[in-house]
Formats: sequence, structure tokens, C-alpha cells
Amino acid sequence: MSTTSAGSAETNLPQTGPSAFDDHHPPQRELLDDCVHCGFCLPTCPTYQLWGEEMDSPRGRIYLMNLADKGEIDLDGPFTEHIDACLGCLACVTACPSGVQYDKLIESVRPQIERNVRRKPADRLLREMIFALFPYKRRLRAAAVPGALYQQLRRLGPVRTLAAKLPGRLGALESLLPPVSLREAFARLPEHTPAVGDRRASVALLTGCVQDVFFHRVNAATVRVLAAEGCDVHTPRAQQCCGALELHAGREDDALARARREIEVLGALDVDYIVTNVAGCGSSMKDYGHLLADDPEWAERAKVFSEKVRDVHEVLDTLGPRAPRHPVHARVAYHDACHLAHGQQVRSQPRSVLRTIPGLEVVDIPEAAICCGSAGIYNIVMPHPASELGDRKATNIRSVKPDVVATANPGCLLQIGKHLAAPDMDGKTADGRAQEGTPATARLADTRGIRRLRGRASPDGSVPDRSGMPLLHPVQLLDASIRGVPVPRT
Repeated sequence: MSTTSAGSAETNLPQTGPSAFDDHHPPQRELLDDCVHCGFCLPTCPTYQLWGEEMDSPRGRIYLMNLADKGEIDLDGPFTEHIDACLGCLACVTACPSGVQYDKLIESVRPQIERNVRRKPADRLLREMIFALFPYKRRLRAAAVPGALYQQLRRLGPVRTLAAKLPGRLGALESLLPPVSLREAFARLPEHTPAVGDRRASVALLTGCVQDVFFHRVNAATVRVLAAEGCDVHTPRAQQCCGALELHAGREDDALARARREIEVLGALDVDYIVTNVAGCGSSMKDYGHLLADDPEWAERAKVFSEKVRDVHEVLDTLGPRAPRHPVHARVAYHDACHLAHGQQVRSQPRSVLRTIPGLEVVDIPEAAICCGSAGIYNIVMPHPASELGDRKATNIRSVKPDVVATANPGCLLQIGKHLAAPDMDGKTADGRAQEGTPATARLADTRGIRRLRGRASPDGSVPDRSGMPLLHPVQLLDASIRGVPVPRT
């Protein structure tokens, strides 16, 4: 067998047998050949940073794809293990000087695994359970009822002790439960919210699945902010999950079926933009044109649809501030959600939008390019590396001593909240405070618009995050500033 090392620029391997990939959208040869194995991706790859293992780096995984395409290895075993270990954060896409489209490569390989590799029963069952629940609003709302009860019971010491002893993936699921408010879970947005003052744009808002049920407050704040800035906002009830979660996990057929449905519902509206406030959803919806390019019935519709998709920060930054702002004197650590910064290349806009708030100090986090470990369902199916990355992100957040953490993805909010809740190594409390309090927390307590709700239920009945530090979507901060109301805790 003639091969070259993964660190070499020469990967023109001979074809030694049939490709391990099936004929449906295998990784394209020209994309594989773009990689010159220079190593610029290594410092930004989360799994390479954790383990230093070549095959758990982008160039190593591309080399494995080459081997599989040339018929030298099968898809099961080590190939699947190394691909499954990839978070799909796409930091390598940003770092690569050669323009390697790793996003397209990993997007084509994951469905190959799902079609051609039989997973272990426990792994298969967990994945089936996840995708039987998360993309469905009605099922999520039904699950919110026992979820709300459990989170009240979790206040009891014996329940917390038992929860802390749950193993592996079960423990990961429990620790990532979002704050549950039944009032919020069953709330509905108006289908049309008119612009305040002269209309500057007309938009349709993707309300999502998990976002709409467990983070409805973010959707409500998004509608208010867009309307305050002069947008007519449409939120049709018929919309459902956009398919992002399934797409990123390789469940291609289900993801494309959801894409077609969203194009049918949202694409039928006469609007300037189709707006998302979730990084992963926006990244997938902007890619509908590519995903459906070989479908004659949907290709053109998908292309037109994707061209209209914008992250909410892009829209707000393009329009510029019009609504008056009230001051919020606080220090905000902004975390770049991977599918916003790397997937959509949207970095400056959220910061610019936050800086329109008087008194708000926006600070970056060290190792900003390194994923927090959320990555769709990754922190459930791969809890150990996800936990290492979460701890690393929490340490970096504490280092800048913020009053508030802001990020534009619900998975990141849950992951960061979980790991900020863990005590730091120096004996400080979850948010980096010494036990007796620090100037940062005093400033937070004295800030107009920030309420301290440590250890108490939120006004909407939900349980506050466990970190003791407000964890918010940027539009929630902007919404509070525009309305002159207290900044929420979650």
C-alpha cells in the first residue's frame, strides 16, 4: 500500500480498490485535493488542541477521506470514530489560507456514515431519541411539562446529588436541560408585528423548534427589536424546524425535507429578508441553495431563498440604529458562536450592534476561535471532549471578568451556563467571584437595568441559570436598552 504522511502536501494516492463511499454525494475529489496539509488549521481545531492526534485534525480527517475514496480503508471503525469526534465548528475554514471547503467535505461525509455504518445499539437509540424529540415543537412542549416539574425538584439536595451521579451521556442530557417556563413554552408570537414609525424593511423571522419552545423570550425580544428599528415582522405559524440539527448530524433526507417545507412557508412571503437569530439555523438556511442544487423542482427556489437569509445582527447593522437606547452600564463578554463566526462569517456585526447601547463595554474572550463544545448534539453524544472544551471556554470567560455573557446560539448558552456553574480552580464561585463579592458584582448590582436573581425563580417562573451570571442573546440586551427595562437573567 503506497501512502504519504498526513503532514505532506502530496496526497495523490493510487486507486487501490472501490471507493468506500456510495454514489450519492461523496466528497468531491477537487475539494479533497485543495488541502495542501500546511497545518494552519491545527491551532484552531478543538479536538487537535485537546489530544494532539493528527487524525483528529482537519487535515488528518481529509487524509482519511482520501484513503476511503481510494479504497484503502472502510468507513466503519477508526474512520467513523475520527469523523464523529469532529465538532463541525468550521474554525478550520476560517483559518485555512488555501480556501479548503472543509464544511462541504464534512457535510458530505456524515450522511455517508449514517447510510453505510451500523452504529452500536446504545448510540443508535440515543440518536433516534434525540431526533424523535428536538425538531418537533409539539413534542418539545409536551416534554416541557415534566421538565418544569423536574427542575423544581432539582432544588432538593437528594435530587441534585442523584443528578450529579448520572453517568456519561445521561448526565450530559440532565446537565444541559434549559430553564423551563411553561408560560414561555406554550407562548405564541403574533403572525404580524408592524414596524414602529416609518417602515424600513419587511422581514420573516424563523422561530425554530428548540428556540421557540425553550428560548421563546429571545424570539419575542427579536420581534420587538426589529419592529422598533422599523421592520414589519412576519412569523407564520406553519413554519417548523429548519433541519439544521439533522443536517449537521448527517441525517440528510430528513434535513432536506425540512428545508423544502421552510422554503414553502417562509419563501412564499413577500419580504426583504428571512431573519434567523440562531447561528446553526442561519448557517444551514444560507446553504439551502447548495443543498438542493441537484433537485430540479427546488434548486432555483432554494437559491432565491438562501440569498434572502440574514442573521438578525446583519439586518440591524445594515439598517443602523434608529430607536433610542437607555444606558446599560455593564461589561459584556461576547462569545462567537461557531456557525455564526465561521459558518456565516458574521463577526463584527453582533459587536457593532451591542456597541450601540450606551454604557455597554463589549470585550472579546481569549481563544475566541475555539468551540465551546456545544456543536449541535455533540455535547450529548460526545460528552467528555465537550466537557473539556466547556471548561476551557468557561475559564477564558472568567478571565475577562464580565458582568454578562452574550452569544447568539441556544446551544452555546446552555453549554457555557453549565460550565460557568462549575467552581473554578482557585476556589472562586461559578462566575469568578470571590465568596465575599468583588467590584464586578457590585457594579452589576448597581447597574440600572440589571437585576440580581441569584437563587430565586425568574419572574416568568423559570429557574435561573446555574452560573449566577446573566447569559443572554445580544438582542435581549438591545431589547432591554430600547425599552428601558431591567436586563433579564436568562
